[in-house]
Amino acid sequence: MTVSYKFQQLPMEKVFRDPVHNYIHVQHRVILDLINSKEVQRLRRIKQLGTASFTFHGAEHSRFAHSLGVYEITRRICDIFQRNYSKEKIGAGGWDDSERLIALCAALLHDIGHGPYSHTFEHIFHTDHEAITVEILTSPDTEVYQILNRVEEGFPEKVASVITKTYHNPQVIQMISSQIDADRMDYLLRDAYYTGTEYGTFDLTRILRVIRPYEGGISFAMNGMHAVEDYIVSRYQMYVQVYFHPSSRGMEVVLEHLLNRAHELYHTEQQSFLATAPLLLPFLKEDFSLDDYLRLDDGVLNTYFNHWLDTTDPILSDLAKRFLNRKPLKSCRFEPKTQENLLITMKEIVETVGFNPVYYTAINSSFDLPYDFYRPKSGKHRTQIELQQKDGTLLELSKVSPLVAALAGQIQGDNRFYFPKEMVDQTLQDNYDLFGETYQLFASHIRNGELVE
Repeated sequence: MTVSYKFQQLPMEKVFRDPVHNYIHVQHRVILDLINSKEVQRLRRIKQLGTASFTFHGAEHSRFAHSLGVYEITRRICDIFQRNYSKEKIGAGGWDDSERLIALCAALLHDIGHGPYSHTFEHIFHTDHEAITVEILTSPDTEVYQILNRVEEGFPEKVASVITKTYHNPQVIQMISSQIDADRMDYLLRDAYYTGTEYGTFDLTRILRVIRPYEGGISFAMNGMHAVEDYIVSRYQMYVQVYFHPSSRGMEVVLEHLLNRAHELYHTEQQSFLATAPLLLPFLKEDFSLDDYLRLDDGVLNTYFNHWLDTTDPILSDLAKRFLNRKPLKSCRFEPKTQENLLITMKEIVETVGFNPVYYTAINSSFDLPYDFYRPKSGKHRTQIELQQKDGTLLELSKVSPLVAALAGQIQGDNRFYFPKEMVDQTLQDNYDLFGETYQLFASHIRNGELVE
């Protein structure tokens, strides 16, 4: 008797050693086949934290490792739900284990659409990693689609609907995408581990102990409130201390300007880019296919940046050198409402000493909402965290946690003005010999990392 692909188990469980979860367990043939697909393997060549590795040198981990981690946490949640909270045991609102495979596939594939240097690349070339994820899942030309489609007809579209949050079961959606989900739990722990920081650590074991399904999605037992609080604070700390680090953003600005300069030059120097960046041409032309997208990764772009060191354009060459050799732009905080005129002055001073302000200054604003409750009138409202009492009733987290209430709705982050380090580096004596008073004027507006009048 032939077992259908949907139900095929591996003859022996496959495990992957992992520094965060110890072992990642794979029991389904379809999951192993997806891991071995070329689209998932490409994620090995894309860093999870992009330019943050220039600040935290250990942060060389990949989106592949993160995807396996999200899969593993989701697998554990499914096991807990089936063992303790199945429909057979608790009735309506319980877990239906026939949803397991779609949850596992969505967890593994949720980031498959990320491109090289992820969000910076998206901003320059107007791509959308979630839309591309859906395209990879539903295009008959991909190995991922062909594997998913062997499960059953329409299965790729079902997995895609979890990513787009249109799937009929909110429990499956919230496992992968909510304010406390497998995605966030893995990246906080993984990013903390590889950056060598403690900010992102929290008690995953305890959170999985108190997680509960209910008809409207996923909740947490009331006696697990403090573990959930710890998670919220960890996420807040990671954004403030790691994800929004000024130096990482300084490198991101250099990368953005580098790609923008290439984009601008392409219109007049097409032959040059044909020789130095052939796989980037469809994006410079703004006419790319899914196959074009899947050919790119961090290493491809880095190779092109190396070629651009020898270009005749001094700006492109200099920006490539700054990026490859870790020369971030410096920054200071500013207040948009009160210091707009001063920013204009600062840019003019930068231009006076010979830097093109379009490519050597930038305004970077990074903000995040550590936690928010449900706001139905918001265009992108969030799924709030629910605590379940013994009688089954639900309470929104910030209603019972003063700590979370203090963070709820409070946007964290800052606005920064970026400029060449040479503007404030007095060790570069040649600059000061030529433009001493100009440099002094620029530096006089920066004190303790803040822009001042």
